[in-house]
Amino acid sequence: MISKKLQEARDYEKKYMARDDRDIRPLFHATGTVGWINDPNGFSRFGDKYHLFYQYHPYNNHWGPMHWGHSTSDDLIKWEYQPCALAPDEDYDKDGCFSGSAITLDDGRMLLMYTSVVRKEEADGQMKDYQQQSIAIGDGIDFEKVSSNPVISTDMIPAGGDRHDFRDPKIIKYDGKYYCFAINRHPDGSGQILVYESDDAISWSFNKVLDRSDNQVGRIWECPDYFALDDKKVLIVSPQETEGKGDNIFPGFNNFFLLGEGEGFLDFDRQTVLPIDFGPDFYAAQTIETVDGRRVMIAWMQNWETVNCGNDLHDYYSTMTLPRKLEIKDGHVYQQPIKELDNYRINEVTYNAVPVKDAVAFDEINGRCFDLNLHLKKADDKDYIFTMKLAKNTFYETKILIDSKRGTVKLDRTNSGVRFSALSEREIPVDFVGDEINLRVIMDRFTLELFVNDGKQAASMKIDTDIAADEISFESDETVIMDITKYDFEEGLFA
Repeated sequence: MISKKLQEARDYEKKYMARDDRDIRPLFHATGTVGWINDPNGFSRFGDKYHLFYQYHPYNNHWGPMHWGHSTSDDLIKWEYQPCALAPDEDYDKDGCFSGSAITLDDGRMLLMYTSVVRKEEADGQMKDYQQQSIAIGDGIDFEKVSSNPVISTDMIPAGGDRHDFRDPKIIKYDGKYYCFAINRHPDGSGQILVYESDDAISWSFNKVLDRSDNQVGRIWECPDYFALDDKKVLIVSPQETEGKGDNIFPGFNNFFLLGEGEGFLDFDRQTVLPIDFGPDFYAAQTIETVDGRRVMIAWMQNWETVNCGNDLHDYYSTMTLPRKLEIKDGHVYQQPIKELDNYRINEVTYNAVPVKDAVAFDEINGRCFDLNLHLKKADDKDYIFTMKLAKNTFYETKILIDSKRGTVKLDRTNSGVRFSALSEREIPVDFVGDEINLRVIMDRFTLELFVNDGKQAASMKIDTDIAADEISFESDETVIMDITKYDFEEGLFA
């Protein structure tokens, strides 16, 4: 039975979808049906489809009472909108259906596990959220919340754990048993990952603390994921309040791969902490295993520090990143856009061994939806600062600067139309192979994703530049030899 609140959300979606706004939306990045989205939820396979749910406030472009939006895909690139899946319509979730995950049950039904939120007045008069874990079961479109919700209550948090920061359940089945990985705030104020187990995904018991921050890897951790990749175990966390360290960990909200080892499924001896994405707009990463065994990751392409800037420039707010294949090479996690994206590329243009110094542009290399591969090497053994300008016209430009002497790549959206100064630049350390470097730049109208040296480093950034600004140019302070290949994309990828 569909509740009144859920039906209202679905009716609102239908009304909105009658409008024709495809020309202002990303071509191949997942967005919400209407309104606000944030964290990806329930990223999963069910039947013959991939499912992507997301935190969702359909009624305007700002955060509000959280629903679950929903899209499906055959190949993780071409998405189709589905009706809103969850609404805050029960006493135990009336203040929000927060982040969670999804899994297929043995009987073929789909289970959504989410954080149910109720705001209560404390003894001192303050209003605070109480977060617990609840489930809904259905056919992949319609879901019914179970009568035993919340199935993991605040009473099941170990002694000393915070009763307010307890959320983002990741449900995994291993060796016939269900496991839930949920975030919690430790008594020292930092993050910890609590593990619960169940035989039927309904009745749960506490198992252990998998790992905790100790105030060393940010403070509270959000949106955990846990999986094996090659010969390592990987725990993904999204820390808040990260302190900047060196030149590759930035302050604020971040995502990290925690790499470790251990004999049993829940044995996790953390060994390495690696930033996932160096751009200003990447958070709440989640993964799935595809039909052919690839580990694929997607994330929210936004930052909590800038969520109230530019919300009303479009009829939707925010997007997800491209799905990225993960693999480990020499102890480092590489990430590249999934191969399915290549199926939609058209209009190949290639230039080889082009000497670049003064600003140069090419008639066939322009636009706002493209996949561009760039290879640079020194000429005359001189270091250089190479600048690529995108989404450019008389008023706007977004820059990618490669400094071969310092070994850095910088993203700069200062003049992109973004109406705030925070997080306008990001500089990341990169490796040059001899005197050469490879970059892949994928732009989708208002999003830019950069992959350096086959995905050893990645960076994600959104811009708010007028769609008419579509020029691309290249220049360098010293002559550099450039190979470049550029593709356009088919129209109509998002249904």
